[in-house]
Amino acid sequence: MLLRNREQNETLRFYFQLLSKTIDVNQYPFTKMIIENSITKAEYERILQLLEKLHHQYMNQKDDGFLDFSSLLVQFAGMLNEKLDPNTTVYALKKEGYYPSLMQEFIKILER
Repeated sequence: MLLRNREQNETLRFYFQLLSKTIDVNQYPFTKMIIENSITKAEYERILQLLEKLHHQYMNQKDDGFLDFSSLLVQFAGMLNEKLDPNTTVYALKKEGYYPSLMQEFIKILER
């Protein structure tokens, strides 16, 4: 039974690799990164929780009159799953529409 489960897992992994090649990288770059880097469901959920937390911090800082959000980008990079490159992830998140105002701030910082 263990061998059968291993074969099934390898087959599923192969199918996901094939499917990831069919994803339009230009339209869904973050989704493709998740698949290609074998991010688990729990890891994915932690990324989304991190983004939600940072977005709230960004909105609060913006309301308080902050102009520099570099500390949020540093926090993002430090807490992001080690399987993902922070810079590439920011651009991919922006492209897919995740937290557009926060990602735009991050991109402004990255492009300075």
